[in-house]
Formats: sequence, C-alpha cells, structure tokens
Amino acid sequence: MAALLLLNACNRGNEYQEIRSAVSLLPQTLDPRYATDAASARVCRLLYRPLVDFDKHFRAVPALASWQMLAPNLFRFTLGKQGREFHDGRYLTAEDVAATYQSVIDLPDSPHSAEFANIARIEVRDENTVDFILRKADSGFPARLILGILPVELIEKGHDFSREPVGSGAFKFVSWQRSLRLARVTDQQLFVFEEIRDPTVRVLKLVRGETDMLQGDLPPELVKYLQQQPGLEVQESPGTNFAYVGINMRDAVLQQPLVRQALARAVDREAIIRHALAGGSRPAETILPPEHWAGNADLQPYAYDPKLARELLQQAGVSLPLKLVYKTSTDAQRVRLATMMQAQMREAGIELEIRSLDWGTFFDDIKRGSFQLYGLMWVGIKTPEIYRLAFHSSSIPPWGANRGYFTDDDTDRLIDAENWAGATARVHEQLPYIPLWYEGQFAATHKRITGYQLQPDGSWDGLVHVQRSKAQSVFSGGNKLQK
Repeated sequence: MAALLLLNACNRGNEYQEIRSAVSLLPQTLDPRYATDAASARVCRLLYRPLVDFDKHFRAVPALASWQMLAPNLFRFTLGKQGREFHDGRYLTAEDVAATYQSVIDLPDSPHSAEFANIARIEVRDENTVDFILRKADSGFPARLILGILPVELIEKGHDFSREPVGSGAFKFVSWQRSLRLARVTDQQLFVFEEIRDPTVRVLKLVRGETDMLQGDLPPELVKYLQQQPGLEVQESPGTNFAYVGINMRDAVLQQPLVRQALARAVDREAIIRHALAGGSRPAETILPPEHWAGNADLQPYAYDPKLARELLQQAGVSLPLKLVYKTSTDAQRVRLATMMQAQMREAGIELEIRSLDWGTFFDDIKRGSFQLYGLMWVGIKTPEIYRLAFHSSSIPPWGANRGYFTDDDTDRLIDAENWAGATARVHEQLPYIPLWYEGQFAATHKRITGYQLQPDGSWDGLVHVQRSKAQSVFSGGNKLQK
C-alpha cells in the first residue's frame, strides 16, 4: 500500500460556518416515493416526516400520527400537533397524507407501489384524520406507513421532489449542485454533504480539517488510523444493515439449488469480517437481525467449506471452474470485499470476474436484472415486510425489489400468511441471496463537533442534535498514513 503524507495542517474551522460531511455517495433522488439507495433514504428521513416510526425494539410508534384499528381492514390515523408545517409554509393535513400514498399507488414506476397494493381506498375524514381501508386484514399495516409526507398541491402539479424537495422534516433543502446543502429548521445551521468516493481522500480531508465528519464505508485500517488522531472522536457500534450477494434466478446455472448452496459455502465470512470490516460487524443469515421481533435466531449458518462447495457443483453437473460475473460499485471498499470473495471462491472451483461500475450504471443494471451476481446491502430495514418486497413473486420490478426474479409458491404462501419465521427459513433454504454480514457502524468527527449519536442502521438522524463549537487548532506536526 502506498504511503500518503499528511502535510502539516491545522483545523480550518474559521474557513467554514457550515457543518461539512464527506460521504461516499450522494443521493440518487430526494423524492421518498422513489428512494431505494441508502443515501437517498437517509437524506429523505431528514427532509420529510412519516406517519409512523420505530422504537429501539423495532416496534411501530407514532410519528406524525397515532392510529386505531377500527376493524381488521380499517385503520384510522389522527395527526398530532408536531411536525405539521411544510418548509414552504403550507400546513400539513390529512389531504397531504392521502395524496402522498395515493400517488405511490398510482405511480407505475415507484419501487414502493407493491407495498401498498392491499390499500383499497383512502378516505379523508377531516384535516386531522384519514382512514385506510384495506382489501384484506393486515394487523401490521401501520408499520408500512413510513414514507415522508408531501404537499398535495405540489403532487398535483407534478413538482420535481427528486431535485427540489419540500417536506416537514427537521431539515429543509437549500441547494444541490456539486454538493448537497440542507439547513436545520430549528436554528438554520447549514449542513453540506460532499461526495468523495475515495476513502483515503475522505480521511485526508477529515484530518486536515477540510470536512467535519464522515461515517461508514472505510476499511478497518483507516478506522484504526482515525482512532489514533488526538483531534478526532470515533464512535463504533454493532450494525443492522444486511450485506448480501444477489443472484439472478433466471440464469440457467444459478437456478440450480446446489449451485447456490455451493456459493454460500464458498465465502469465508468470518475471515472477511476479521480482516476487512469495521468493529461491530457480524455474520448474517437473513435480512432482519436475530434480535428483531421477527428475526429468526434458529437458522443454521452456511459454514465456509470450499471442498463441499466443489462437491456440490459437481453434483449439479457443472464443469469446473464455474465462471461467473460479479457486479459491484467502484467504491474502493466494495471492490476490496469483492476481491477477497474472488480469492476464496477460487478454492471452491469458482472463477469470479469482478466488474466494478460507477454507482448509477451499477444500480441501473441491478434494477434491470442485468447481472449474474451482485453485491449490495439493505439499509435501515425495520419491518418483516421487506420479505414481501424482496422475495414475493408479485414484487418483481417495477412492482418491487425482487430483482433476482425469485419465484417460489411456498415463499409466497408464507409471506401472505405473515408467517415470518417460516418465510425466513424458506428463503434461507432456497438462497435467492447469499447472506453475508450485518455491517458494523462507525462515525468520525472533529472534537469541535459535539452531540452526534451514531445509529445502528447508519442513518444520519444524529445530525438533529449535533453542534459546532468555536474553531480551535487540534492538529500540528507531520503524520504518516499507511494505506
């Protein structure tokens, strides 16, 4: 690894009044009806308020509204007093709630539309009250209503929320050119998000004082380096974001269960976690962690066994080496993880070709089903409805996120019955994904930044309370960073 010289630098706090954050990727969209990538979801949580949120035990709790189940297929939501003012001065009412969810149902290209297919109609009772009438009973329905609410007048005008968002969240939109700028509503504190894809450059900018904070997407040696810097504070915590290898079930070879089992046996997850991931990372068997109320702690892991993987491939009638193409982004950490899996799979008789693509091209390919294998992560997932979105046959794009075209009658039946233990077990058996790990979380901030609270799902909710103290010099002298 090349040695990078960190030149004598001092805190440049006087240069900026903003709080600056270096991120690996900026959002793809600021419209919550289309947000599927992690950065978009995180920023939309800052810009908009949902009807429902979750507590630390992943149970649904009121956000904008409380609710009553008046019948098995009828839920009444009553808006509270907090968070009712849109950033353009409009007052948030039940009409906005109804229009937001109706627009998702009516949008043929919204990736979330399948989640609300059970809504028969939405009725506004008064400015504070809205009823959701379902086609069939769903006791867990409130937990679905986590989309940010949009103003009805702008929805009807076809306003471009993706680039000019208007919500009622803790932050309001300022501008988006090269950087994304948001202002905190309570005190007008300006926040600037700058996309810096190279992890070493993000670290350099933080140490030099050119940015105030960064979170996630660093290899452990860079996290360790940051921990050694006297002018920084580094937080770490166990994570809940689920990393996986996606599989195209339309591929003639990958359709075979034995081949997918071989892939699962060909990855040494423990070694990758130990050598390449931040603290708090742990092996995963399914999307929701075992401590979740709908998690399944009884699933048996697919242990690393390259010899068995070879035998499974031979039983499937596959000629070795099996050649497969794995797509990932150009992010250095993602490429590194792919390279480690490539070396491990070689021992199992699998020759993995890595294709790293810019994020936009990569994600478009995944959404279009143009892949054999790919690496991604589910971020911020709170409800078992993710299994319907990701694995139900009715959720094949554009109606959902079943991007691998997985179809299985037993899985559909278990999901429809909301038998989550059964559904997770069936998915684990069928392996439409190869489960990898829950990625640990960390954040590094200058000591001039106080009050930031790291979240297990990697959200940026902690920005609501963060403060910037007066500038003070915290770095001097030369440092050498090995990378």
